[in-house]
Amino acid sequence: MSTDELADHVAQLSLIDHHVHGVARGPLDRAAFEQLITESDRPMMSTFDSQLGVAIRRHCAPLLGLEPLVSADAYLEARSALDESELSRIFLTATGVSDYLVDTGYSGDLVTSVDELAQLSGSRTHEVVRLEAELEYVAEHESDVSAVPDAFLKRLESRTKGAVGLKSIVAYRHGFGFDPSEPSRAEVLTALDRWYSNRDRLSDPVLLRWLLWTGARRGLPLQLHVGFGDSDLQLDKTNPTLLTEWLRRIEPLGTQVVLLHCYPYHREAGYLAHVFPHVSFDLGLTTMYVGARAATVLAEGLELAPFGKVLYSSDAFGPAELHYLGATLWRRAITAVLGGFVAEGEWSPADAGRVAGLIGRENAVRLYGIGG
Repeated sequence: MSTDELADHVAQLSLIDHHVHGVARGPLDRAAFEQLITESDRPMMSTFDSQLGVAIRRHCAPLLGLEPLVSADAYLEARSALDESELSRIFLTATGVSDYLVDTGYSGDLVTSVDELAQLSGSRTHEVVRLEAELEYVAEHESDVSAVPDAFLKRLESRTKGAVGLKSIVAYRHGFGFDPSEPSRAEVLTALDRWYSNRDRLSDPVLLRWLLWTGARRGLPLQLHVGFGDSDLQLDKTNPTLLTEWLRRIEPLGTQVVLLHCYPYHREAGYLAHVFPHVSFDLGLTTMYVGARAATVLAEGLELAPFGKVLYSSDAFGPAELHYLGATLWRRAITAVLGGFVAEGEWSPADAGRVAGLIGRENAVRLYGIGG
């Protein structure tokens, strides 16, 4: 395989997007679109003035019949001429993704369901169940605190029958500096009493770590948000090395833990994947938001991590441009990084092609038992 053949190989890879959300259901005006291409929830200058904004103008414009790097105004004008379902079909069918693993636990009323995403994209879709959302559902329907633990286990068993993974957002609700031990039933009931007394957001560290342990015991791959996200989290509390003792304790269960996004802790995530057999990670969301710098960040993520422990994802939510950009920018970045190794004489083209296939598809096939 020559370097040109490597580029063709990566361009034709059938990807598995192992962590993603649905596309927007309804029309997006300029304000709504710009709000969905930033992780900030505060008013600010145009979010097109960012790496992601430029990437949209550069890579998405041609799919709407525009020249690359047209103005934001011209791009949005062309976009507004189509309805959201048409836009979704255009961008989703151009991703080259065969399978989407869909987190359904966030703003499900605003974006398409698992089945709707399949219909729009023509790809296979699989559900990832969010732990916190399921406990919140149980709490809405169960008034007897003492019955909640068993009700939650029953709910989780039902919800995961057709699912391929679980996810936790403990990073948002508390951070990773929690007691790594598994809480007792008495501790859980006491914490449930506290939570039921005020019914605020689920952020009790006892309940959150109970969810983590319960999820780990379920045996499905467990995804954890790490690092970069919106202003609801405190970034320094999401360094994945804070999970080290918990990872040691759950290792005998054999459950695979997948660290999502990871920036700016992608090197730390690579270290954890290096030392723990049950840890993998991705750079989803990050790849899109750093835009033209995606190759640099990806190369840093590959410094220590075994290549069988790195996965592709977009973490796209809302505008279908993000689903397309996740795939497009990843393909460009992996080609640049691995192609650079080949050009320097450090790797063979065959090695580069094999590793691209591992990260883009084969690791997810093995980890989640899908595709093939």
